[in-house]
Amino acid sequence: MLSTVGCGFGLLGLRGVCEAVENPFAPKQPHFTPKAKRVIFLFMNGGMSQVDTFDPKPMLTRYHGQPMPGGTPKTERKTGNLMRSPFEFRRCGQSGTEISEIFPQIGGRADDLCVIRSMYTDIPNHEPSLQMMNCGENLQSRPSLGSWLLYGLGTENQNLPGYVVMCPGMPVVGTPLWNSSFLPAIFQGVHIPNNVKDPKEMIQYLRDPEHEPASKRRQLDLLAELNRWHAEKRGEDTQLEAAMQSMEVAFRMQMEAPQAFDINSEPQSVRSRYGDTDFGRGCLHALRLVERGVRMVQLYFGNGQPWDNHDDIMIHKKLAQQVDGPVAALLDDLKSRGLFKDTLVIFSGEFGRTPSVETSSRVKVQNGRDHNPFGFSLWLAGGGVKGGTTHGATDDFGFKAEQNRVHVHDLHATVLHLLGIDHTRLTYSYSGRDFRLTDVHGNVIQQILT
Repeated sequence: MLSTVGCGFGLLGLRGVCEAVENPFAPKQPHFTPKAKRVIFLFMNGGMSQVDTFDPKPMLTRYHGQPMPGGTPKTERKTGNLMRSPFEFRRCGQSGTEISEIFPQIGGRADDLCVIRSMYTDIPNHEPSLQMMNCGENLQSRPSLGSWLLYGLGTENQNLPGYVVMCPGMPVVGTPLWNSSFLPAIFQGVHIPNNVKDPKEMIQYLRDPEHEPASKRRQLDLLAELNRWHAEKRGEDTQLEAAMQSMEVAFRMQMEAPQAFDINSEPQSVRSRYGDTDFGRGCLHALRLVERGVRMVQLYFGNGQPWDNHDDIMIHKKLAQQVDGPVAALLDDLKSRGLFKDTLVIFSGEFGRTPSVETSSRVKVQNGRDHNPFGFSLWLAGGGVKGGTTHGATDDFGFKAEQNRVHVHDLHATVLHLLGIDHTRLTYSYSGRDFRLTDVHGNVIQQILT
C-alpha cells in the first residue's frame, strides 16, 4: 500500500530526490562572487586563420614565398612556403589593437576585446579539436562546457532551456559537442536550427494546438505521477528523469519560448543592424535569450566547417562579412541593455591555420592554409575580462604559441572562474573517479581579469 501512495508516506525518504528531479535547473550558489552570470559562445567552426584575422605578422610579408626558417613544419597536409596575408591589419580603438580589415566593425569595438594570441590545442583534426574546445577532452564522450555550467549553476529562467545551441544545420561531430555525457541527461544543450524563421517552429515539437493549457497541465501531472512510480521501481535513471523534466520545461516553454524567439518584436532599426542571415538572426536570438536568463547560448557559424579554407584564404573575407556586423551589433546591444558587464562573450574556432600555403593534391587553388593546433587566436569580451588588451604571442610567423601560452584547459578554467566557479571543485563522480571539465589540468589566466 505504501508503495502505491504516490508522494505519501512511502516516498518521504525520497522527498529530496523528488524535489531535485522536479527542479534541477534551480539557481545554485557559485563558489565565490562571479563577474559574469552568463555566456555567449560564438563559434567559427572550421578553423579560423589567426594570421589573417587577429595576429598580424610582418615577417610573413617579408618572407613571402620563401621557406620558413628552420624548415617547413609538418602539419596534417603538405604545405609549402610562407604566404603573407592578403588582408591589411589596422590599429583599432584607443588601445591600438591590430585587427584585420575583414573585421572593420569588430575592430571598431577593439577596446572591448581581450585578444588571446597564444592559444594552442592537442590534435590537428576537426573532430578531436572540436571535442576539446567544447568538452575539454579530445575523445567522446565528456560533458560539454554548457552542461557543466548548467549543472554547477542552474539557470535563472525556469521557462526556457538553460543551455541553447544554435546552428542552421550541424557542425562536424554534431550533438556530442553539447551533450551532458555522464552528467544527468537534463543538462544537455537544446539544439535550435536558426535557419528557421517561424519562432513557433524553431523548437521541435513545441507546437501543441490540440490541447488547452489547463488540459495539458492535467495530462502532464498524471504522466509525472506515473513516471515517479516507475522511477521508484527502476531506481536511478537519468534518462527517465530528463524525459520527465523535458516535458515539464516544454509545457512552460510553450508560453515563453515563442516570444523569446520572435525577433520581429524588435524594432526594425535593431533587426537591420543584425541582417537577415542565419548568423545575424542567431546573434539577435542570443541577445534575447541571455536577456531572459538563459545561462549559456552557443552559436555556430554554419553547417559543417565553413571556415576550413584549405583552398583559398580569400573565402575568409566573405565569411567575415557575414559575421562582422552582427557581432558588433551584439556587443553594442549587450551594453545598451545593461548586460555587457556580466555577460562573457567568446569568439573562437577549434584551432588556427598555418602561415604557409597548402600544396597538397587535395586542393585546387593553392591559396589556402592547413590546420594548425600549435598557435591560434580568439577573443573574449565583457564578463570581467580586460578590454582593449592582447595576451600572449606566437612566433614571428604565427605558427606556434610562444609567450604566455594558453591551452584550452586554461581557457575553460578561466571561463568557470569568471562565473564564480573553482574549476578544481566542480566535479562529478562517475565510474570510480571524480571528473571535471579541465580533467587534471588548467590554470586561470589571471592577467586578463579585471
